[in-house]
Amino acid sequence: MSEQLAEKNCVPCRGGIPPLHGEELKRLHQHVPEWTITNEHHISREFRFPDFKQALEFVNRVGDVAEKEGHHPDIFLAWGKVEITLWTHKIDGLTESDFIMAAKIDRLI
Repeated sequence: MSEQLAEKNCVPCRGGIPPLHGEELKRLHQHVPEWTITNEHHISREFRFPDFKQALEFVNRVGDVAEKEGHHPDIFLAWGKVEITLWTHKIDGLTESDFIMAAKIDRLI
């Protein structure tokens, strides 16, 4: 299911739309079950690596995808660990694009 979502492209949010809630969030979450939804506001996931170099390489791959999609996550990089958080800042909540980006990031592992 994640692959179907990963084939889509992120859509720039211009505002004026409500963030997703409830059943729609649950439906999209099924595509990226390793991600955690927090307060129906953002999704996040932690990735582990054997060293800093591989974690940094992963961050750079995520950055490349983010630039192509025009949808930029918050990224925390530490030795052997990367934490990624996604939400649509323009509406201060979640849109389908956040889940699309999560599915694309999952492909990079």
